[in-house]
Amino acid sequence: MEIRVPPVPMDRPTVALWRDRGMNPQVLEDDTRTALSLVHYVLPEQAVSHHATLSALPAPDGADRISGLPDALLRDIVSRLPIKDAARTTALSCRWRGVWHSTPLILVDAHLFPPGGDAAPLQVARSDGRGVASAVSRVLAAHPGPFRHIHLTSSHMEAFPGLLARWLQTLAVKGVRELVLVNRPWPLNMDLPATFFGMATLTRLYLGLWKFPDTADLPRAVAFPHLAELGLSCMGIENQDMDFVLAKSPVLRSLCIQANILLRRLCLVSRSLRCVQIIESMELEIAVENAPQLERLIIWSSSARDGLPRRVKIGHAPALRTFGYLDPKWHVLQIGNTVIKAGTGASPNTMVPSVKTLSLRMCFSVRNNAKMLPSFLRCFPNLDRLHLESSKTDEPTGKLNFKFWQEAGAIECVQSHIKLMIFRNFRGERAELSFLKFFLETARVLINLVIVFGKGSFTSMTEARSKVEPLFAAKWASESCSVQLVESALKEGEDKWFLNFRRGSDFSVRDPFAFIYQD
Repeated sequence: MEIRVPPVPMDRPTVALWRDRGMNPQVLEDDTRTALSLVHYVLPEQAVSHHATLSALPAPDGADRISGLPDALLRDIVSRLPIKDAARTTALSCRWRGVWHSTPLILVDAHLFPPGGDAAPLQVARSDGRGVASAVSRVLAAHPGPFRHIHLTSSHMEAFPGLLARWLQTLAVKGVRELVLVNRPWPLNMDLPATFFGMATLTRLYLGLWKFPDTADLPRAVAFPHLAELGLSCMGIENQDMDFVLAKSPVLRSLCIQANILLRRLCLVSRSLRCVQIIESMELEIAVENAPQLERLIIWSSSARDGLPRRVKIGHAPALRTFGYLDPKWHVLQIGNTVIKAGTGASPNTMVPSVKTLSLRMCFSVRNNAKMLPSFLRCFPNLDRLHLESSKTDEPTGKLNFKFWQEAGAIECVQSHIKLMIFRNFRGERAELSFLKFFLETARVLINLVIVFGKGSFTSMTEARSKVEPLFAAKWASESCSVQLVESALKEGEDKWFLNFRRGSDFSVRDPFAFIYQD
């Protein structure tokens, strides 16, 4: 899937500025283009569509029956229209003049572009951005509130010093409920005004490409008492400021952090959080200290410039049911006070019995990496679903054969609980087959084994089937097990989080990792 937006060119002064600082403007443009693409995949859907229009067939007798509808129904009609059409309803008749002003405002700034422009642009010219910013100011001033949904992603805010602060103050005074606010480059580290902290009515908030304000000297009364959903994309936010936001959001249920910039430690202390999703985490340590309602901790992707793994600690999380992707290349797992190592045995102090669905990334041709698999699995004795993604390396350090897995000893969840395993990025390597053979010969209650190979990994399905033939010679522990071979829609190595990110916080979906398999 193509996720890159068109180029985001700098103006000449910005090019000169970055050259003077020893940076390559072209590299920065490419990085920003990618960042904007990823940010826009995380943003919630717009509350209204620009495809909607207001129209009605005339009645045969010429009567205006629409204007005779109850106020509540008229407000519902107006709330479903793009902002231009919604405001124009005031000119229809005297019956309509007060409807728009009494309807909670829904404003998507991308719908304010001139006729013929892109209705939902990812690339915004500065000239168009200025016009949109002026239109936003007029709408915010004209509508008395409350503001139901404000979606602002199209203005180059560095061109309007002070304007954003006034917008946020207006949003606070008029009671904004849902806010999506994404900066347009450049600069990338533009400060989010402190007036942001006045928006106590927020229930949903997504921020992108801002420098979060310092919270050290804020009054103790500052809080987000109604905030239930928070998304932070490419945000410059310090550890202590993230702690502040969590402490001041007593009903927060869903948290998404994408491409953390300054954040190096995420400490989860919350009595309300149910779902945390981390995307493209960079050198981020995660500690679930006290989160009694947390059901899902999803780490879609991780990396570190120094190549060293960061700690993921599971403390008090009695409701945790879905966890992953855990990757020994990038993560050190800690359960309570115990760091899990190769050979760590099962004990009450090293287990999280509540987890039912686990996702792991393993490199079976790197010995020290693959040796962590039995230890990880012993930490989650009641798993009924296991997702394994086989990682590729150019520097194998020893392949673990079938004898190793036999000597690893009994693994409770494999023997007695796992009913579904999805094995991704299968390449037919000996190390992969050795583990799969061991799994089939051990998993007594396994019902489905789904083996997924990357698009184009094999020349044909016939070749792919030939790679799994050795598995059918094994003596399976489960008589009711079936094996399914599937070609992925993505090539190996392509990011897949954007295919199932929205599933992560959707609790009607039992397993957010199983995007190629449904019950």
